[in-house]
Order: sequence, then C-alpha cells, then structure tokens
Amino acid sequence: MNISVPSGLPSTTLIICSRNRPELLIETVASVLKGDRVPTELVIVDQSRTPNATLANMKNDRACDVRYLQTQSAGLSRGRNAGIAAARHDVVAIIDDDMLVEPSWFEALIRGLCQAGERAVVTGRVLAAIAEVPGGFAPAVVAGTMPAIYEGRIGTDVLAGGHMAAFRSLLETVGGFDERLGAGSKFPSAEDNDLGFRLLEMGARIVYVPNAVLHHRAWRPKREYLGIRWGYGLGKGGFYAKHLSLTDRYMLSRMGWDVWHRVVRFPRRIATMPRQTLGDVFYICGIALGATRWLITHRRQKHAWSAERVAERARR
Repeated sequence: MNISVPSGLPSTTLIICSRNRPELLIETVASVLKGDRVPTELVIVDQSRTPNATLANMKNDRACDVRYLQTQSAGLSRGRNAGIAAARHDVVAIIDDDMLVEPSWFEALIRGLCQAGERAVVTGRVLAAIAEVPGGFAPAVVAGTMPAIYEGRIGTDVLAGGHMAAFRSLLETVGGFDERLGAGSKFPSAEDNDLGFRLLEMGARIVYVPNAVLHHRAWRPKREYLGIRWGYGLGKGGFYAKHLSLTDRYMLSRMGWDVWHRVVRFPRRIATMPRQTLGDVFYICGIALGATRWLITHRRQKHAWSAERVAERARR
C-alpha cells in the first residue's frame, strides 16, 4: 500500500541508541535537529553508565519532541527494540549515534518509505566522513548511487540497521531485532543482516534510497580495526548458524561464499592492502567461532519479540 504525501510527512519517531559515547550522541542529535525537516519525535535510548544531563534536559525550537530514555540494559538490539516499543508514531526511523545527517536526509528517507509502502523497509547511503584521528576509519559504509528494490533471496545483505525506516507494524510482525545479535552481545554484529533476511523471507521488500545520505564518522583509531573485523565475523557466524538448515542449503552456500571469496583474493591484496587482508583473516576466524558458538548455545532457541516489549506496547 502506497501512501501519498503531497506536502507534509507522516508523524515519525526517530530512534537513536547509544552507550558511553556522550559527545558523539549529542552531535548526532544536533545534526538531526539542524535538518531541513525533523522527526515528530526523537527517542534517545541511552544505555550509558552515566545519564546524559544535556540530552535529558534538552529543549529545541523545532517541532520535535525529544524524549530521553535512560536504561541499565545493554545491547544495541535490545535498545532498538525498546525504542520501537516506546515510539508514539506508526512510522519509525533508526540511525546510529555516530552519524551526521545531510540536511535533506530525513525527508528523502521518509518520502522513500511512503512511496514503498507498509510492506517495505527503506535504507539509504552511508558515506565515510573525514578521519577525526590518525588512521581513523568508518567501519561500515554504503556508497551506491542507484535506487534499488530487493525481494526474495538476493544472496547478500543490503539493510543498514543504523540507517533505516519502516512502519512499526512491520517490525513487530517480523519480531524486531534479535537481541542475541548486535553490539553488546556475544555476537556483536549482524543484527541488521538477520532482520533484513527475515523481512525478505516473509515477503517484505528492502528499498534503497540513495538520496537519503548519512555520514559515518571516522572516529575509531587504526588500532581498533582488527577488533572490529573480529567482532563482525563473530556476529556474521552467529547469523549464518541461526539460519542453517539440513533441508535448505541457501544459508550454508552464503557462508561458504563469504569465506571463499576472501580467501581467493589474499594473494593479490596482501602486498598492497596488508591491513585489510589481515582483517579478512580475523573476519573469517570470527565466522568460524561465531557459528560454532551459536550452534552450541542457541541452535534450539527461537527468536521472538520479547514479552516485555509486547506488554509495554499494550500499556500505551
């Protein structure tokens, strides 16, 4: 179902989750509030050890209700689910706490969702910002310039969990983010890969809107690169293992390709891109450990939208 929005935008909740990155979070919020258009509501889910007094008492002159939710829970997926449950509007958008938005970003993203309809989730470009420290890097970027619509089994992952918008009803139907995956868990990534796969499996679409642009800040120093790649591998291995099946070899073939295409490019990259090549080694080893760990600890557990989220939703 497409929704026509000739001039205004639907009431929207933007969710930003954070943990112990107060300055980055404040600057991300400021970037959003400087945009050409702003969300109706901004829900900040802060899992930091110390409350952020600046955001807890924030006032702004835009038509945006800023709600600061301090929680002692940990985990990015848990934080995003809490934000979705707390949202007062049917359209929700999510970005990470180390992003800076283009002025036109919000309108482009939400108009893209209105055109895509209630059975779609929309994502957009994520570009690397200028390095803020020597050797600084942004660990995840999406640079494609052509619009795209993805359906069914596409053999790759295209949903950026830190840059997306959807109708809350769709996210509740699919079960939200799996809280066993993502930063702050034993499988510290791939929560967006998992959500995107489940959405496509249930017949929803993922729509890529390249004119919705975020900049991923390159604040991480070079020494953290290998640790990031290791964590990405752990999460990806957990994601692959979660969806492995003896009767359906689709996910097994995907895992095999993910490993194999990195192995075969070792010889041509080792001399010119040594750090990235070593990062591939860490990533592959992470996949192996993550998949093994998942099969031992979680294979028989089924993910569901948590009971506390359902109860919280019913109380509103």
